[in-house]
Amino acid sequence: MKEYKNYYTIQGPVDEVYIALTNPFTIGLWTGEEDAVMSTEAGSEFSIMGDSIVGKNIEFIENKKIVQQWYFGEDEETPSIVTLKLHNHKEGTSVELHHTNIPDEAYADIVDGWNTIYFKGLRDFF
Repeated sequence: MKEYKNYYTIQGPVDEVYIALTNPFTIGLWTGEEDAVMSTEAGSEFSIMGDSIVGKNIEFIENKKIVQQWYFGEDEETPSIVTLKLHNHKEGTSVELHHTNIPDEAYADIVDGWNTIYFKGLRDFF
């Protein structure tokens, strides 16, 4: 199992970036997928990007923090946890990403996905 940590700058205010990450309609706008399932209720299941990212929502602190468990299959012994922390930044919002317990065989694809799909889509949206 591996972990990945990075910082991304989004040229939008923290409250709008938070909405872009948590509102299913807005997620659909920046991902190009119309069937996003998302709720800010802890314990709720989510699905975005055509079911390529699925999991369970663990914690939300409005405009500050999102914690999710990402599913990688039935055999998970240790949950894969994604934590996104939002901070004000002179250029908009700094998003601190920390993704733990990434299966070794999925690591390269996950890191590439964060950089070239997830955060690229979010940046392009703003």
